[in-house]
Amino acid sequence: MKFTQPVINGIFHLASRRRHRHAGEVEALWSRIRQQPLAAIGICLLAIFVVCALFAPWMAPRDPAALDLHGRLASPSSAHWFGTDELGRDIFSRTLYGARISLIVAVTVVGLSLVIGLVAGCAAGFYGGWLDTIINVYVMNAFLALPGILLAIAFVAFMGPGLWNVVIALAISGWVGYARLVRGQVMAVKEREFVEAARALGASDLRILGRHILPNIVQPLIVQAAIGMATAVMAEATLSFLGLGVPPPAASWGSMLNDARSHLFDSPHMVFFPAMAVMLCVLSFNFIGDALRDFMDPRARMRAGL
Repeated sequence: MKFTQPVINGIFHLASRRRHRHAGEVEALWSRIRQQPLAAIGICLLAIFVVCALFAPWMAPRDPAALDLHGRLASPSSAHWFGTDELGRDIFSRTLYGARISLIVAVTVVGLSLVIGLVAGCAAGFYGGWLDTIINVYVMNAFLALPGILLAIAFVAFMGPGLWNVVIALAISGWVGYARLVRGQVMAVKEREFVEAARALGASDLRILGRHILPNIVQPLIVQAAIGMATAVMAEATLSFLGLGVPPPAASWGSMLNDARSHLFDSPHMVFFPAMAVMLCVLSFNFIGDALRDFMDPRARMRAGL
Protein backbone atom coordinates (compact mmCIF):
# COMPACT_ATOMS: atom_id res chain seq x y z
CA MET A 1 0.00 0.00 0.00
CA LYS A 2 2.92 2.35 0.70
CA PHE A 3 3.99 2.14 -2.92
CA THR A 4 0.58 2.18 -4.58
CA GLN A 5 -0.72 5.28 -2.79
CA PRO A 6 1.81 7.68 -4.40
CA VAL A 7 1.04 6.16 -7.81
CA ILE A 8 -2.70 6.68 -7.30
CA ASN A 9 -2.09 10.24 -6.12
CA GLY A 10 0.05 10.87 -9.18
CA ILE A 11 -2.64 9.55 -11.52
CA PHE A 12 -5.28 11.79 -9.91
CA HIS A 13 -2.91 14.75 -10.08
CA LEU A 14 -2.21 14.10 -13.78
CA ALA A 15 -5.94 13.76 -14.54
CA SER A 16 -6.63 17.00 -12.68
CA ARG A 17 -3.93 18.83 -14.64
CA ARG A 18 -5.33 17.44 -17.90
CA ARG A 19 -8.84 18.63 -17.01
CA HIS A 20 -7.53 22.09 -16.20
CA ARG A 21 -5.58 22.18 -19.47
CA HIS A 22 -8.64 21.17 -21.51
CA ALA A 23 -10.72 23.74 -19.64
CA GLY A 24 -8.10 26.37 -20.47
CA GLU A 25 -8.14 25.40 -24.15
CA VAL A 26 -11.95 25.61 -24.28
CA GLU A 27 -11.86 28.98 -22.54
CA ALA A 28 -9.22 30.25 -24.98
CA LEU A 29 -11.27 29.01 -27.95
CA TRP A 30 -14.39 30.69 -26.57
CA SER A 31 -12.41 33.89 -26.07
CA ARG A 32 -11.28 33.81 -29.71
CA ILE A 33 -14.85 33.24 -30.89
CA ARG A 34 -16.10 36.16 -28.82
CA GLN A 35 -13.39 38.40 -30.27
CA GLN A 36 -14.16 37.21 -33.81
CA PRO A 37 -17.95 36.89 -34.09
CA LEU A 38 -17.73 36.78 -37.88
CA ALA A 39 -15.86 33.48 -37.60
CA ALA A 40 -18.71 31.99 -35.58
CA ILE A 41 -21.22 33.32 -38.13
CA GLY A 42 -19.20 31.79 -40.96
CA ILE A 43 -18.98 28.40 -39.24
CA CYS A 44 -22.73 28.39 -38.53
CA LEU A 45 -23.59 29.35 -42.11
CA LEU A 46 -21.26 26.72 -43.53
CA ALA A 47 -22.70 24.09 -41.19
CA ILE A 48 -26.21 24.94 -42.43
CA PHE A 49 -25.14 24.56 -46.06
CA VAL A 50 -23.38 21.27 -45.34
CA VAL A 51 -26.50 19.91 -43.62
CA CYS A 52 -28.65 21.07 -46.54
CA ALA A 53 -26.31 19.40 -49.04
CA LEU A 54 -26.07 16.11 -47.15
CA PHE A 55 -29.75 15.76 -46.28
CA ALA A 56 -31.34 17.42 -49.30
CA PRO A 57 -33.32 14.28 -50.31
CA TRP A 58 -34.93 14.19 -46.86
CA MET A 59 -35.30 17.94 -46.31
CA ALA A 60 -36.69 18.85 -49.72
CA PRO A 61 -40.52 18.82 -49.62
CA ARG A 62 -40.76 18.11 -53.39
CA ASP A 63 -38.79 16.71 -56.26
CA PRO A 64 -36.63 19.62 -57.52
CA ALA A 65 -37.30 18.62 -61.16
CA ALA A 66 -41.06 18.03 -60.80
CA LEU A 67 -43.12 20.34 -63.03
CA ASP A 68 -46.41 21.97 -62.05
CA LEU A 69 -47.52 24.34 -64.78
CA HIS A 70 -50.72 25.20 -62.92
CA GLY A 71 -48.69 26.54 -59.99
CA ARG A 72 -46.01 28.39 -61.94
CA LEU A 73 -44.58 31.66 -60.59
CA ALA A 74 -46.31 31.21 -57.24
CA SER A 75 -45.17 33.54 -54.48
CA PRO A 76 -43.68 32.16 -51.24
CA SER A 77 -46.34 30.47 -49.13
CA SER A 78 -46.82 27.61 -46.70
CA ALA A 79 -47.09 25.21 -49.65
CA HIS A 80 -43.93 26.54 -51.33
CA TRP A 81 -41.66 28.29 -48.84
CA PHE A 82 -39.56 30.00 -51.52
CA GLY A 83 -42.27 30.03 -54.20
CA THR A 84 -42.08 28.35 -57.61
CA ASP A 85 -40.33 29.16 -60.87
CA GLU A 86 -41.70 29.55 -64.40
CA LEU A 87 -42.15 25.78 -64.73
CA GLY A 88 -43.79 25.35 -61.34
CA ARG A 89 -40.73 23.75 -59.73
CA ASP A 90 -40.30 24.27 -55.99
CA ILE A 91 -37.51 26.82 -55.45
CA PHE A 92 -36.83 25.71 -51.87
CA SER A 93 -36.13 22.15 -53.00
CA ARG A 94 -33.96 23.37 -55.86
CA THR A 95 -32.02 25.63 -53.51
CA LEU A 96 -31.28 22.69 -51.22
CA TYR A 97 -30.03 20.57 -54.11
CA GLY A 98 -28.07 23.54 -55.44
CA ALA A 99 -26.06 23.53 -52.22
CA ARG A 100 -24.90 20.03 -53.15
CA ILE A 101 -23.55 21.16 -56.50
CA SER A 102 -21.80 24.21 -55.05
CA LEU A 103 -20.11 22.36 -52.18
CA ILE A 104 -19.04 19.44 -54.39
CA VAL A 105 -17.48 21.87 -56.84
CA ALA A 106 -15.82 23.89 -54.07
CA VAL A 107 -14.23 20.90 -52.34
CA THR A 108 -13.11 19.06 -55.48
CA VAL A 109 -11.79 22.16 -57.25
CA VAL A 110 -9.77 23.24 -54.22
CA GLY A 111 -8.53 19.68 -53.68
CA LEU A 112 -7.34 19.26 -57.28
CA SER A 113 -5.86 22.77 -57.42
CA LEU A 114 -4.05 22.17 -54.14
CA VAL A 115 -2.56 18.86 -55.32
CA ILE A 116 -1.35 20.34 -58.62
CA GLY A 117 -0.07 23.47 -56.89
CA LEU A 118 1.77 21.44 -54.25
CA VAL A 119 3.57 19.31 -56.83
CA ALA A 120 4.51 22.23 -59.08
CA GLY A 121 5.37 24.60 -56.23
CA CYS A 122 7.48 22.07 -54.34
CA ALA A 123 9.39 21.11 -57.46
CA ALA A 124 10.06 24.74 -58.42
CA GLY A 125 10.90 25.99 -54.93
CA PHE A 126 12.93 23.01 -53.72
CA TYR A 127 15.09 22.32 -56.76
CA GLY A 128 15.24 25.78 -58.31
CA GLY A 129 17.44 26.30 -61.35
CA TRP A 130 16.11 25.45 -64.80
CA LEU A 131 13.12 23.59 -63.33
CA ASP A 132 12.04 26.70 -61.45
CA THR A 133 12.49 28.76 -64.60
CA ILE A 134 10.27 26.45 -66.65
CA ILE A 135 7.51 26.12 -64.03
CA ASN A 136 7.49 29.64 -62.62
CA VAL A 137 8.46 31.79 -65.58
CA TYR A 138 6.91 29.96 -68.50
CA VAL A 139 4.10 27.68 -67.28
CA MET A 140 2.66 29.85 -64.50
CA ASN A 141 2.93 33.07 -66.47
CA ALA A 142 1.23 31.39 -69.43
CA PHE A 143 -1.75 30.50 -67.21
CA LEU A 144 -1.75 33.95 -65.62
CA ALA A 145 -1.85 35.62 -69.03
CA LEU A 146 -5.57 34.83 -69.27
CA PRO A 147 -8.13 35.54 -66.54
CA GLY A 148 -9.07 32.31 -64.80
CA ILE A 149 -12.79 32.57 -65.51
CA LEU A 150 -12.16 33.11 -69.23
CA LEU A 151 -9.92 30.05 -69.33
CA ALA A 152 -12.62 28.03 -67.57
CA ILE A 153 -15.30 29.29 -69.97
CA ALA A 154 -13.15 28.34 -72.97
CA PHE A 155 -12.49 24.86 -71.58
CA VAL A 156 -16.14 24.13 -70.73
CA ALA A 157 -17.31 25.56 -74.07
CA PHE A 158 -14.93 23.17 -75.83
CA MET A 159 -15.62 20.08 -73.67
CA GLY A 160 -19.32 20.71 -73.11
CA PRO A 161 -21.38 21.41 -69.95
CA GLY A 162 -21.16 18.99 -67.06
CA LEU A 163 -20.24 18.84 -63.40
CA TRP A 164 -16.82 17.27 -63.82
CA ASN A 165 -15.96 19.41 -66.82
CA VAL A 166 -16.64 22.43 -64.61
CA VAL A 167 -14.46 20.98 -61.86
CA ILE A 168 -11.56 20.29 -64.24
CA ALA A 169 -11.87 23.71 -65.86
CA LEU A 170 -11.80 25.56 -62.54
CA ALA A 171 -8.92 23.42 -61.24
CA ILE A 172 -6.87 24.09 -64.38
CA SER A 173 -7.39 27.82 -63.98
CA GLY A 174 -6.96 27.89 -60.18
CA TRP A 175 -3.83 25.87 -59.39
CA VAL A 176 -1.39 28.69 -60.16
CA GLY A 177 -2.16 30.64 -56.98
CA TYR A 178 -1.43 27.61 -54.81
CA ALA A 179 1.73 26.83 -56.77
CA ARG A 180 3.14 30.31 -56.29
CA LEU A 181 2.30 30.29 -52.60
CA VAL A 182 3.92 26.87 -52.11
CA ARG A 183 6.99 27.87 -54.12
CA GLY A 184 7.62 30.95 -51.99
CA GLN A 185 7.09 29.08 -48.73
CA VAL A 186 9.34 26.19 -49.78
CA MET A 187 12.12 28.55 -50.84
CA ALA A 188 12.00 30.20 -47.41
CA VAL A 189 11.80 27.02 -45.34
CA LYS A 190 14.44 24.97 -47.22
CA GLU A 191 17.18 27.35 -46.07
CA ARG A 192 16.47 26.84 -42.36
CA GLU A 193 18.76 24.93 -40.06
CA PHE A 194 16.63 21.86 -39.44
CA VAL A 195 16.38 21.22 -43.20
CA GLU A 196 20.16 21.53 -43.53
CA ALA A 197 20.56 19.13 -40.62
CA ALA A 198 18.23 16.58 -42.23
CA ARG A 199 20.12 16.86 -45.49
CA ALA A 200 23.43 16.38 -43.66
CA LEU A 201 22.07 13.22 -42.05
CA GLY A 202 21.37 11.77 -45.49
CA ALA A 203 17.60 12.24 -45.67
CA SER A 204 16.13 11.92 -49.16
CA ASP A 205 14.46 14.80 -50.93
CA LEU A 206 11.00 13.26 -50.51
CA ARG A 207 11.59 12.78 -46.79
CA ILE A 208 12.78 16.35 -46.38
CA LEU A 209 9.75 17.66 -48.25
CA GLY A 210 7.22 15.42 -46.51
CA ARG A 211 8.58 15.45 -42.95
CA HIS A 212 10.27 18.82 -42.59
CA ILE A 213 9.04 21.33 -45.18
CA LEU A 214 5.36 20.58 -45.82
CA PRO A 215 4.33 20.62 -42.11
CA ASN A 216 5.82 24.12 -41.87
CA ILE A 217 3.94 25.56 -44.87
CA VAL A 218 0.51 24.05 -44.27
CA GLN A 219 -0.94 27.03 -42.38
CA PRO A 220 -1.04 29.54 -45.28
CA LEU A 221 -2.34 26.76 -47.54
CA ILE A 222 -5.32 26.20 -45.24
CA VAL A 223 -6.18 29.91 -45.38
CA GLN A 224 -5.77 29.97 -49.16
CA ALA A 225 -7.97 26.88 -49.51
CA ALA A 226 -10.77 28.40 -47.42
CA ILE A 227 -10.82 31.54 -49.55
CA GLY A 228 -10.42 29.45 -52.71
CA MET A 229 -13.65 27.61 -51.93
CA ALA A 230 -15.53 30.90 -51.98
CA THR A 231 -14.00 31.67 -55.37
CA ALA A 232 -14.98 28.22 -56.66
CA VAL A 233 -18.60 28.70 -55.57
CA MET A 234 -18.74 32.04 -57.39
CA ALA A 235 -17.08 30.61 -60.50
CA GLU A 236 -19.48 27.64 -60.64
CA ALA A 237 -22.46 29.98 -60.28
CA THR A 238 -21.05 32.15 -63.08
CA LEU A 239 -20.58 29.21 -65.44
CA SER A 240 -24.05 27.86 -64.66
CA PHE A 241 -25.54 31.32 -65.20
CA LEU A 242 -23.94 31.37 -68.66
CA GLY A 243 -25.34 27.92 -69.44
CA LEU A 244 -21.94 26.21 -69.16
CA GLY A 245 -22.45 24.52 -65.80
CA VAL A 246 -24.45 21.51 -64.74
CA PRO A 247 -27.02 20.74 -67.47
CA PRO A 248 -30.75 20.68 -66.62
CA PRO A 249 -32.77 19.34 -64.93
CA ALA A 250 -30.07 19.39 -62.20
CA ALA A 251 -30.54 22.32 -59.82
CA SER A 252 -27.74 24.87 -59.60
CA TRP A 253 -27.86 28.32 -58.07
CA GLY A 254 -26.37 29.90 -61.19
CA SER A 255 -28.84 28.22 -63.53
CA MET A 256 -31.70 29.26 -61.23
CA LEU A 257 -30.55 32.87 -61.55
CA ASN A 258 -30.38 32.47 -65.30
CA ASP A 259 -33.96 31.17 -65.37
CA ALA A 260 -35.08 34.14 -63.27
CA ARG A 261 -33.71 36.86 -65.55
CA SER A 262 -36.95 37.33 -67.48
CA HIS A 263 -39.00 37.42 -64.25
CA LEU A 264 -36.91 39.88 -62.29
CA PHE A 265 -39.78 42.33 -61.74
CA ASP A 266 -42.90 40.18 -61.80
CA SER A 267 -41.46 37.32 -59.64
CA PRO A 268 -38.46 38.69 -57.72
CA HIS A 269 -38.46 35.71 -55.36
CA MET A 270 -36.95 33.64 -58.18
CA VAL A 271 -33.84 35.85 -58.00
CA PHE A 272 -33.76 36.59 -54.30
CA PHE A 273 -33.38 33.11 -52.81
CA PRO A 274 -30.67 31.62 -55.06
CA ALA A 275 -28.79 34.94 -54.96
CA MET A 276 -28.95 34.93 -51.15
CA ALA A 277 -27.70 31.33 -51.12
CA VAL A 278 -24.68 32.23 -53.25
CA MET A 279 -23.95 35.32 -51.17
CA LEU A 280 -24.22 33.57 -47.80
CA CYS A 281 -22.14 30.58 -48.94
CA VAL A 282 -19.37 32.84 -50.25
CA LEU A 283 -19.52 34.96 -47.10
CA SER A 284 -19.20 31.88 -44.88
CA PHE A 285 -15.99 30.77 -46.60
CA ASN A 286 -14.59 34.31 -46.56
CA PHE A 287 -15.37 34.76 -42.85
CA ILE A 288 -13.72 31.43 -42.03
CA GLY A 289 -10.70 32.25 -44.20
CA ASP A 290 -10.23 35.66 -42.56
CA ALA A 291 -10.54 34.10 -39.10
CA LEU A 292 -8.00 31.39 -39.95
CA ARG A 293 -5.61 34.00 -41.31
CA ASP A 294 -5.84 36.07 -38.13
CA PHE A 295 -5.57 32.99 -35.92
CA MET A 296 -2.47 31.64 -37.68
CA ASP A 297 -0.70 35.00 -37.87
CA PRO A 298 1.36 35.42 -34.66
CA ARG A 299 1.40 39.21 -34.97
CA ALA A 300 -2.39 39.36 -35.29
CA ARG A 301 -2.76 37.07 -32.28
CA MET A 302 -0.45 39.30 -30.23
CA ARG A 303 -2.45 42.39 -31.19
CA ALA A 304 -5.68 40.60 -30.21
CA GLY A 305 -4.18 39.51 -26.89
CA LEU A 306 -4.39 35.78 -27.73
